Amino acid sequence: MRAMYYEEFEAMPEIRTVPDPEPSESGVVIKVSATGLCRSDWHGWMGHDPDIRLPHVPGHELAGTVVATGRGVMRYKAGDRVTVPFVSGCGHCGECRAGHPQVCPDQFQPGFTHWGSFAEYVAIDYADQNLVILPDTVSDATAASLGCRFATAFRAVVDQARVTGGEWVAVHGAGGVGLSAIMIAAALGANPIAIDISDEKLAIAKSLGAVAGINARTVDDVAGAVRDITGGGAHASVDALGSPVTCFNSIKNLRRRGRHVQVGLMLAEHAAPQIPMAQVISQELEIYGSHGMQAYRYDAMLAMIAAGKLQPERLIGRHLSLEEAVPALVAMGQTSENGIAVITAF
Repeated sequence: MRAMYYEEFEAMPEIRTVPDPEPSESGVVIKVSATGLCRSDWHGWMGHDPDIRLPHVPGHELAGTVVATGRGVMRYKAGDRVTVPFVSGCGHCGECRAGHPQVCPDQFQPGFTHWGSFAEYVAIDYADQNLVILPDTVSDATAASLGCRFATAFRAVVDQARVTGGEWVAVHGAGGVGLSAIMIAAALGANPIAIDISDEKLAIAKSLGAVAGINARTVDDVAGAVRDITGGGAHASVDALGSPVTCFNSIKNLRRRGRHVQVGLMLAEHAAPQIPMAQVISQELEIYGSHGMQAYRYDAMLAMIAAGKLQPERLIGRHLSLEEAVPALVAMGQTSENGIAVITAF
């Protein structure tokens, strides 16, 4: 099969022909129809993820069709059109049995713990516990965009931040995760505020439901601006970028007993950011992480998509070939997409 492949971190990836994957006993092989290009893939290529073993094929947001199954797979068959959470649980440990496969200690992550979906085929373990059947009404590109950014934002806003109608929600970073979070918060009847350094991205955020935008490049006190707009601070705040500044501001801009959710990765030199702990204690703030979403929660997200309350296809910025994805991946450290880039030609 053709795949994007690299043998060293930060070395230019190549498009190579590599052996086709075989399914494990609990796994399947999927013919990839579409796969999203995400900043997490860039972090992996930079060497920030300790789970990656070289040589490597990246890619973790995917949709496609099952073409082969292992002997132990009971729920899926060749021809099924599926997607999968980028964090998949083993199905057997205590966390998985408790309904939390996204923090499984033996988790399977295509593109990180194993070779990923920037290829014609990808092998997925623990299929019965993690695959999600796709409705015909959801396109391949849209389904691929759900696998990391949109699903992660859904869990962050709905399950972790517990956003309800009428609440103020600050979203720091208007990339794929941030725009997803804004759309989801607006669909819940909340009042999302977008914070970014790009007026173009802030305009996109407003078209998706943001009631206000703050340009952090021109506003000296972002947290103060959020408090002014909301009359006291956000009920919930999401750091969708992942930097010491956005993490700090996301906590600082909360009202009393507010909830901060960290979605943007904090890796390498950003792994230990400063936080306003005195405020966290005195105002009883809540701080949560959000790491993917369980396969069984996709039903709630897909139901909102089917009802027209969520339109993730609006977040897709451009379609790429596998070759075009190489320079796009490498450039992610200096540039960011307006929306989600999806590989659809292999």
